[in-house]
Amino acid sequence: MSTIHYRRQKVGEVDVFYREAGPEDAPVLLLLHGFPSASHMFRDLIPLLADRYRVIAPDLAGFGQTKAPARDRFTYSFDQLAQVLGGFVDAIGLERYAMYIFDYGAPVGLRLAMQHPERVTAIISQNGNAYEEGFSDQWSEWQSYWREPTSAHREACRASLSPETIRNWQYGTGADPALLSPDGYELDIAYMARPGSDEIQLDLILDYRSNVALYPAFHAYFREHRPPLLAVWGQHDPAFIPAGAQAYRRDVPDAEVHLLDAGHFALETHHHEIADRIRDFLGRMLAPSQVRV
Repeated sequence: MSTIHYRRQKVGEVDVFYREAGPEDAPVLLLLHGFPSASHMFRDLIPLLADRYRVIAPDLAGFGQTKAPARDRFTYSFDQLAQVLGGFVDAIGLERYAMYIFDYGAPVGLRLAMQHPERVTAIISQNGNAYEEGFSDQWSEWQSYWREPTSAHREACRASLSPETIRNWQYGTGADPALLSPDGYELDIAYMARPGSDEIQLDLILDYRSNVALYPAFHAYFREHRPPLLAVWGQHDPAFIPAGAQAYRRDVPDAEVHLLDAGHFALETHHHEIADRIRDFLGRMLAPSQVRV
């Protein structure tokens, strides 16, 4: 079993924490987490892939163990998160990589893909939405905040950050409770309780509207570059419904779509199945010289 290393890389004022495992000369798989989590969400997946791939999972700015400036010195937006991620990729010398995009990691990673399409060997989207039809009917408070960024609408979004929402709605919905470890959601709850984290997350909730505005650009990228794409989706996700997975086929007709009997954080209960899908998919889509056996 490959050893997981825990490293840091400075990118301007941001000290990026990341997990890395696998042979240095193996094809790279870049794992991008979502809200309100961090790279620890990949703790079960990494060992299942690191024999064949160099797996790298950073914590985005404002999340997990990555250290970034306070809000008055750093703009917490998706453009900025993508800029830091791009600097991180350059700093550690990644020239080609497959990309696993989940939740917030989807718009961050797709910004990077549009900037450097020649680097992207494949995309795995696990409940990583890029289509309006992927939204459930549970977005009304966020959408009201996007339309009218008032203090009242900002406060209404604060419930999205509560321990109850993280534990029961984000993690619990559609997940078999007998398979759902408390480790993931309890760590996310602890991260959210750190001073200032709530305001950073509310800034990002408002800026999420910039991702929706970019959807046409994401779709144009898919149509032009046709990256090999696997959508492996927890079908009981209360935020991103299966229509978001199926929509990828509109712009990438050869996209492979698999719906799992899981919720939003599908890796918490179905990491073995997801790993098997990834190994099969990348084994077929990457050139033989790119895959270790």
